[in-house]
Amino acid sequence: MLEWIAHRLRARRVTTHYPRRPEHPPEGYQGPIELLDAADAPSDLSQICPTGAIAVDSHSQLSLDRGRCILCGACVRAAPDRFAFARRYETAAHARGALILDGTRDEQRIEPAWALADRARALRRSIHVRHIDTGSDGAEEWEIQALWNPYYDIQRLGFFLTASPRHADILLVTGAVTTALREPLQRTWEVMPEPKALIAAGTDACSGGLCSATGTTAGGVDAVLGVDVYVPGSPPSPIALLDGLLLAVGLLRAQAST
Repeated sequence: MLEWIAHRLRARRVTTHYPRRPEHPPEGYQGPIELLDAADAPSDLSQICPTGAIAVDSHSQLSLDRGRCILCGACVRAAPDRFAFARRYETAAHARGALILDGTRDEQRIEPAWALADRARALRRSIHVRHIDTGSDGAEEWEIQALWNPYYDIQRLGFFLTASPRHADILLVTGAVTTALREPLQRTWEVMPEPKALIAAGTDACSGGLCSATGTTAGGVDAVLGVDVYVPGSPPSPIALLDGLLLAVGLLRAQAST
């Protein structure tokens, strides 16, 4: 026991300081795809992506839909002058359209870590999260589970998992919505008390991903329910998920004050 205590004292704090301090990805981390050059794109670039996240319009303007991107890297390998992996974690956005890059506007909403920290400190009560898998491949579940480990320790910010939707403030949905789970998803949302927020976590939940063209899914959560926060990625990192949860908390506070 004494040896264990001594080891913990030597190791000191291992929990991340995010969001009070930025979390910097390690060297070589492959984050969201960024669009380097959108002009004068050849039409065959749209054939690179297996999920149809890349499009070229009639004016040869290139666009990239992060909500459909599964981070396979095919575009980066085929056209490194136009696509690259970004070294950051945050990818969440309030609007589906904010995930579409076309070179004519800012990439997306990026809030500084200190702003999110202020939001977390302003919590007046515990935020209970109900997670529901509506057709995930399991990748997002591993990242969600990591949020409650000693490194991320999301409970320090007031977030707790709940099994009952009647006690939940945030509904965290993973996976493209299959036919069998469409009605359970709707029922879960209906019994949650106000104010409440819905997060689509992962590319499958944002758009359907690889399953969107099969006809067995709704093609994304927003085809069934209104989504408040989108967190793209296949899967999104724990920090990306935390970023999305903090955005949702901002919506809950706004709803509660009206």
